[in-house]
Amino acid sequence: MSAEHFEGWPPTALEWFDGLAADNSKTWFHGHRSTYDADVRGPLELLLDELRGEFGDAVISRPNRDTRFSKDKTPYKSQIYGRIPRDDGAVHYVSLRGDGLFVGGGVYLPERERLARLRAAIADDRTGPELQRIVAELAVDGIELMTDGALKTAPKGYPRDHPRVELLRLPHLAAGRLHPPAPWLHTRAALDRVVDGWRALDPLLAWVGAAVS
Repeated sequence: MSAEHFEGWPPTALEWFDGLAADNSKTWFHGHRSTYDADVRGPLELLLDELRGEFGDAVISRPNRDTRFSKDKTPYKSQIYGRIPRDDGAVHYVSLRGDGLFVGGGVYLPERERLARLRAAIADDRTGPELQRIVAELAVDGIELMTDGALKTAPKGYPRDHPRVELLRLPHLAAGRLHPPAPWLHTRAALDRVVDGWRALDPLLAWVGAAVS
């Protein structure tokens, strides 16, 4: 794929992910590297370059997985993603994978001190209810909190019956929406999905920034 501006991902991008899922090996990857560069990574670079003015500089993931401490030894990631760090420690995030385009943001797996500050703000009756309102409004737009890794009970120091215990149990405060593949993915409309999703997350990121500052 060759273009000066983002025009979506071609159908071959999703086909590439299907092929990788069927044969996640160095032989397959290197045999299809040109498709990855032109049709998978290339469009993401163009998209993030166009959004730099509003959101900042992005870092794009490497295709290789770090398998040193994982039982899964497949060498390549099943997605490609870009992250735009913010000064407050939160990020804007977008990834393309076989099941669609994920658009999200927030603070994912923060270090212990930052997580402690987030939980303190969640528990505080002056700031916690505002987060509940933000989360509820995001859910109306199909943007859901990322709940992977949630504790089974309240974290140490907080009562199990706290009114916001579901938020306190989270190891991060990030949210996003997965857009399943559809014709729009192959057009500039995909850029609009990213921009709209990131702008919709502004209230959550502002709350996070205030909580950890």
